Amino acid sequence: MLRYWRDRQRQHLRDVYAGLRIKKFPEDLRMFEHLFWQSRVQVVIELGTHLGGSALWFRDRLRAQAAYGRVPSEVRVVTVDLAQDRVRPLLRHADPRYDEHIILVEGDITDPGITQEVSRHVPEGARCMVVEDTAHTYNTTMAALRHFSGFVPVGGYFVVEDGVVDVPQLCPPGMPGGVVPAVRDWLTTDQGRDFEVRRELERYGVTCHPHGWLQRAHA
Repeated sequence: MLRYWRDRQRQHLRDVYAGLRIKKFPEDLRMFEHLFWQSRVQVVIELGTHLGGSALWFRDRLRAQAAYGRVPSEVRVVTVDLAQDRVRPLLRHADPRYDEHIILVEGDITDPGITQEVSRHVPEGARCMVVEDTAHTYNTTMAALRHFSGFVPVGGYFVVEDGVVDVPQLCPPGMPGGVVPAVRDWLTTDQGRDFEVRRELERYGVTCHPHGWLQRAHA
């Protein structure tokens, strides 16, 4: 089983979507599709852009939702990273019109002021999902939860990715960990008490996000 996991881990580092690296397990992508439909997600706030593949994938799934009439046509991915110069030409090569629905925001998620910049790009009343995929440390995870959980509506989801870094036998080399402890600590705060961990959403037998599928239960 451990060998299987490591083979899958190496494969996901090479996976692409529309020619761009995506680095997500297909089982987790399938769960995102379920949650988009169930909670009528119109906007994805992605923390950690990397090379843009996941932003493009999220955008295309949201456009499919709009095509089915599940959400308004004004769908959007607002993706945040420290620098976006590398990503822009990659997205433009994949889709010259990417910026109609994908907004690249430069900033540090540990800075509380970044939420103001993000909120400028979220249509009023839009149902958001937040996806945290940054440094996978205690401090960055805690900052993301504190600063961005307010975007999630009742019934919506905040997905903290790659809690697998806190599973010793599965953790990739060189990862310091701290994701799952940060989630557990945050859930005891006034903010966190409005959310619950949905472990049953880890339903496809393998996930990179143990303890990371969080649903807002209360306003």
